[in-house]
Amino acid sequence: QVQLVESGGGSVQPGESLRLACTASGDTGSTVYMAWFRQRPGRGREGVAGIDNSGNANYHSSVKGRFTISKDNAKNTLYLEMSALKPEDTAIYYCAAATRRWALTIVPPDTWINYWGQGTQVTVSS
Repeated sequence: QVQLVESGGGSVQPGESLRLACTASGDTGSTVYMAWFRQRPGRGREGVAGIDNSGNANYHSSVKGRFTISKDNAKNTLYLEMSALKPEDTAIYYCAAATRRWALTIVPPDTWINYWGQGTQVTVSS
């Protein structure tokens, strides 16, 4: 089992930046892909960004160029740097981990994910 705990959410104004962090514990050696998903009001959960153990990153088209995913293996921590935030980025952001390799250049669907964090709220509003 793997436990994921997110931090760093909050309320910001449009154009501002925010960094999310996700600390993993437990059987972290079993995970080969980590990602950030979000659920916007009235919508289903969508993949925002993902990264494999080699550091290859994928992004949803709506965040490409604004968001950066990274991880610190020594700290078992996944990050999401979000800049130029827009009101439509308002959502609950979830950290996710998968135990199967993902080879495509898009973020996998949520059905690929084995472990989820509890979520952290990000609100972008003026």
